[in-house]
Amino acid sequence: MSIYEAPTHCYNIEEEEKDDHPWYHDILRYMKNREYPDQAIENDKRTLRRLANDYVLDREILYKRRKDQVLLRCAGVVKAKKILEEVHEGVCGTRANGFIMARCHKCQIYGDKLHVPPSPLHVMTSPWPFSVWGMGVIGSISPKAFNGHRFIFVVIDYFTKWVEATFYANVTKSTISKFLKKEIICRYGMPERIISDNALNLNNSMIAEVCSQFKIKHHNSPPYCPKMNGAVEAVNKNIKKIMGKITETYKYWHEKLPFTLYVYRTSVKTTIEATPFSLIFGMEAILPIEVEIPSFQVLSELKLDEAEWTQSRYD
Repeated sequence: MSIYEAPTHCYNIEEEEKDDHPWYHDILRYMKNREYPDQAIENDKRTLRRLANDYVLDREILYKRRKDQVLLRCAGVVKAKKILEEVHEGVCGTRANGFIMARCHKCQIYGDKLHVPPSPLHVMTSPWPFSVWGMGVIGSISPKAFNGHRFIFVVIDYFTKWVEATFYANVTKSTISKFLKKEIICRYGMPERIISDNALNLNNSMIAEVCSQFKIKHHNSPPYCPKMNGAVEAVNKNIKKIMGKITETYKYWHEKLPFTLYVYRTSVKTTIEATPFSLIFGMEAILPIEVEIPSFQVLSELKLDEAEWTQSRYD
């Protein structure tokens, strides 16, 4: 062990663990029994004590305390690889881990081909959650789903980046009108405005009637600058990318849409530096791997009775 100049403590999981002990064995042993490694000199003991200050032992599980006080579970090589693989390509995997991505065939196929540096982001702000929604359509998709669906209608909240989407065989003015009433207005309240491109199915008398009825302003991105509705363009791109990676039989792509939305909602967005899920519900989603290898959040809630668990949710 050694102390680095930067405030970090890392371990390369590609390295083999020696003596069948995990990389944190010495820290765990010290925190449990106040024992030092054999043949440790005084400088090694002092280093171990300093490192131990950043760790927390809860029963038999060791956690690393980050600078923001978030506790990260320590894992050995086997568990670390399992966690990375599950987070990347599990049932609800985000396919966003660089270590696994470099070895993932589908990530190489569907990854962005970057030939120029990214341009700076110009974020369109929203005064409060669910006040401004962007909407757009993906499609037509070929091959179409076995049930005839070939379009995905997508809406995104500009404040939280929360996304709602559904699929249709044809995107008509009546389907858009029903979606806005049922999935947006009745669920998230009256928005101040909605933004769309100039497609006819998004600009018609029925949509205008809905906007007039609920006092919603409908803005259009100009034809010469579709990037004015850039949030929708970005989410459409990500939905297509994620769905392409997790779909195995393309005629059943519509069955992967709920998982695609889950992945998008639980991934950190650069512009808000958080996940849409956490902004909506005030907590992070419990991933499947956190049930198999319990995280601190899961273990903490298991120890609470029903009243304490309910109060912790409100807090």
